[in-house]
Amino acid sequence: MKYTMSIITCLIMVLSLYSVSGCKAQPEVDSTPSVAQPAAEEARSSASAPAAPGNESDLLGRINSSLSAVAEKVKPSVVNISTTTTVSMKGSPFGDMFNDPFFRRFFGDQLDPHGGIKKFKTSALGSGVIVSREGFILTNSHVVKDVDEIKVILSDKREFTGKLIGTDPQTDLAIVKVKANDLPAITIGDSGKLKVGELVIAVGNPFALGNTITMGIVSAVGRSHVGIADYEDFIQTDAAINPGNSGGALVNIRGELVGINTAIFSTTGGSVGIGFAVPTAMAESVMDSIIKRGKVVRGWLGVSIQNLTPELSKHFDVIQEKGALVTDVVKDSPADKAGLKRGDLIKEFEGEAVEDSSGLRNMVSGRLPGTKVKIKLVRLGREMNISVTLGELPQEMAMAKSTVDNVMQGVSVQDLTPEIRERLRIPQNVDGVIITNIDGESPASEDLRQNDVIQEINKKSIRTVKDYNEVVSTIKPEDNVLMLVYRGGGFMYVAINP
Repeated sequence: MKYTMSIITCLIMVLSLYSVSGCKAQPEVDSTPSVAQPAAEEARSSASAPAAPGNESDLLGRINSSLSAVAEKVKPSVVNISTTTTVSMKGSPFGDMFNDPFFRRFFGDQLDPHGGIKKFKTSALGSGVIVSREGFILTNSHVVKDVDEIKVILSDKREFTGKLIGTDPQTDLAIVKVKANDLPAITIGDSGKLKVGELVIAVGNPFALGNTITMGIVSAVGRSHVGIADYEDFIQTDAAINPGNSGGALVNIRGELVGINTAIFSTTGGSVGIGFAVPTAMAESVMDSIIKRGKVVRGWLGVSIQNLTPELSKHFDVIQEKGALVTDVVKDSPADKAGLKRGDLIKEFEGEAVEDSSGLRNMVSGRLPGTKVKIKLVRLGREMNISVTLGELPQEMAMAKSTVDNVMQGVSVQDLTPEIRERLRIPQNVDGVIITNIDGESPASEDLRQNDVIQEINKKSIRTVKDYNEVVSTIKPEDNVLMLVYRGGGFMYVAINP
């Protein structure tokens, strides 16, 4: 609200200055004492007096009407998503207190004072955007991940049971389907045309208040290294985004979807004017892949890359400080077959300038396998152009979630990429796979943490997700596991019991 008032106040001030500068000199005032006029005559005089300049009110009226029109256009396409999840708790955190008949009268046997495992139902709220008349809804992965039930509530109060079609934790996006037709699908805009300073409107369900609209500007585009997802190209906005807005719409002044509200930067839990949305340029490819294939299929080049620093520029005989520096080439990968080499600096991808390693990673992943692309690079100070036919990103190189029946069940890991290493400041001498998520019910949840780097399992070296899967698949349900992990700047052994 305060951002909206600030914008309107600025407009009024500008218009007021314009009016003052355009004022004409007033005639000299007669000093003769005035004579009281009859009420009717006074009223006639007031009516005939010059009205306040109309430009200000006309402009504000048009702004008001435009914003209202956008709100009315977009609101029916944004839904509330209510989820229910079953969680487990070991024993009672209150000791024997809940063994008292008085407490059991109110809480029943939900908490077991003798240390048994009890299951509970928890609920959560989020938002989603209708992207097709046939009932497909785009939302965040963290809104619907690992839930038991999904309930979708439309702006007209109709309720539907949602079915999870697919998720992509690497971009924090998901698709939910409801059995309904002729739904008010939103118009998808081109987020690539967004400019810093443009007005945007966020629509969602903050704090379970229902359809709520806030306004702000585009603070930045192309934000990466935020630590929210693996593939990051966020729109940053100061439009108020609060808990419950996740999965909601970020639209431009034409009412077109340009982003999916995903996260906020906050020390209080509420909005402080720094919110992030996944751009439609990224969301559309993920959405189409999930709807058509049930999973996300990404292009793969087959190189390890890092950002180019001023110091590295001197050593590699390049002038510019932008681009992605190739640090390794996977054997028999598309890059290897096309002739890319370690030390190559990739400047352009399909005619588009490569800003950094994250930018190249997003460009490659956004293309389908089999796509032939042109790459401009610098090698030993000379520019070269090569063509590469992209492959499909291997599953073991993306992310793996253990579905085995042992102590590692529910642990999700990923290969340690240069981007992750840089973001988490993991030294070059640390190899292994990094933990991206641990289910609350996993036997390892009390001993392992997100962002732990697993180096050894039962004294066997782990360097890739493939190594991890091979070792974990041999562990029996009753087996104990000894792990060597890198955590918080140091190495430590962790013993996990079933």
